[in-house]
Amino acid sequence: MLTVLIRAFRVPELRRKLLFTLGLLALFRFGQTLPAPGVDVVAVQRCLGTARGGLVDMMQLLSGGAMLKLSVFALGAMPYITAGIVMQLLAVVVPRLEALRKQGQNGQARITQYTRYLTVGLAVLNATTVTALARAGNLLPGCATPLLRDQGLLAVAVIVVTMVAGACIVMWLGELITDRGIGNGMSLLMFTQVVAVFPSYMSTIFMVSPFSFGVMLVTGAFLVAGVVYVEQAQRRLPVQYAKRMVGRRMYGGTSTYIPLKVNQAGIVPVIFTSSLLYLPSMAAPLLGDGVGGWLSRVLATGTHPLYLTAYVLLVVGFAYFYVSISFNPVEVADSMRRYGGFVPGIRPGGPTAGYLAYVLSRLTAAGALYLGVLALLPMIAFMILRDPGTQQNFPFGGTSVLIMVGVGLETVKQIEAQLQQRTYEGFLR
Repeated sequence: MLTVLIRAFRVPELRRKLLFTLGLLALFRFGQTLPAPGVDVVAVQRCLGTARGGLVDMMQLLSGGAMLKLSVFALGAMPYITAGIVMQLLAVVVPRLEALRKQGQNGQARITQYTRYLTVGLAVLNATTVTALARAGNLLPGCATPLLRDQGLLAVAVIVVTMVAGACIVMWLGELITDRGIGNGMSLLMFTQVVAVFPSYMSTIFMVSPFSFGVMLVTGAFLVAGVVYVEQAQRRLPVQYAKRMVGRRMYGGTSTYIPLKVNQAGIVPVIFTSSLLYLPSMAAPLLGDGVGGWLSRVLATGTHPLYLTAYVLLVVGFAYFYVSISFNPVEVADSMRRYGGFVPGIRPGGPTAGYLAYVLSRLTAAGALYLGVLALLPMIAFMILRDPGTQQNFPFGGTSVLIMVGVGLETVKQIEAQLQQRTYEGFLR
């Protein structure tokens, strides 16, 4: 990876794109450390020093430590990412969205605009909830200190508007990175959020137990290597194209393959599951001592059996569901048949679609099991280490590792592709 970056910086155009991307990421991190107007920074720092637990660590991870600090970019990239996932899910059940998805670039532009509107709606809901919890002193467990200097409705409205505007700016920054930088903008912003909280977690673990710190480094290295291996693994289905005459020219007669990854769903199931479980955690303080207290007990440490079961089942379920809507075997088989392609030994049309669905279901089973095991690894580490300070700061969770490895690999692949393109252009000239 370091070699690829060094080669990329030697190409002027790629160097400009990389510096542009790094500049926007630095601006994003600055906005996450800048407190919103009316926030008592001293009280926030005092409460953050004492509040620990599963919900706190989850909020720290998903927002890069910005949400609990009530910063300008407190919501981070999560509203846009969640809106994008919801729009993909709605495209399956809403005929209008399905028709737009098939219209090409114009239809995709309309879906992107709908995603922006949904992002603003989710940002308003999220910002209102966070600000209401901060106003009531329930945002951080174990700390009832008011986090706002002024409890009036006007001051609260200013904070909500600031956070929603920050979410819109983050959405704009992500689209700028995608258009003029390197890699997927929102994925890189999410990557930045996750990486930003790692130093504080690791330093806290080292201060609590140097032995646990060493064990965690070794375990994390093996875990990252295993994730890289599985993320790169794929099943290549051979496809043969028959020769055909179009006018006076002969086309076809080539061999290629369809790459089906073991983890075809990527990081979407883990992110969506974390967001889904994050919502009841946020609403627990507003539901009273009965239901709210029960939710707090179940979701407080992240090791409750009911929480673990729900987390794994949701990850596996979303993995199957997302693969089913992102890869349609019938459409792929029809496209192959139109261009004279076929899988050796399989008849075109319906038999090919059935074969693709069969292979995809087996790969998805392995990928969903992999995601479920990866989600359980932090909890297993909790039981082995039996160190409360280490448990509360364990950074190698399934969500964090998948985001870091997945986004890192995708970005490096894009850089390598652009480097190869420049090499070929230079050779042709």
